[in-house]
Amino acid sequence: MKKNNKGFTLAELLIVVAIIAVLVAIAIPVFTSQLEKSREATDLANVRSAYAEQMAAYLTGDNSTAIDDIHVPAKQTIEKWQSQGEQDEAIISQGKSGSNGGVKVPYKTVGNSYTVSVDTKTGVVTVH
Repeated sequence: MKKNNKGFTLAELLIVVAIIAVLVAIAIPVFTSQLEKSREATDLANVRSAYAEQMAAYLTGDNSTAIDDIHVPAKQTIEKWQSQGEQDEAIISQGKSGSNGGVKVPYKTVGNSYTVSVDTKTGVVTVH
């Protein structure tokens, strides 16, 4: 009688499942860090956009009335994500490198928002 050996053995299936589990275990931290980087980039872009909007309002306005503050919700989930070592804020460059036209982004705790405001007397835009 001839034996028909079709299909996979239990050992082969267990090895494939183990390999897939190792690949998933490696991939999850990579995806998580990329997700957090995208949240940080979103926050920086939103603050930069609010900064530009406030500057445009100041430069095109009559400067006699107060310009409303812009509130930018923070999307990142890691506190003090702006820090690089001992710094207490991040600087977003707004011009050529070496110029002093940057936006200083202060520390925020998770779930807070940034407020971008302009002083109509001096034209200084601040992020707090």
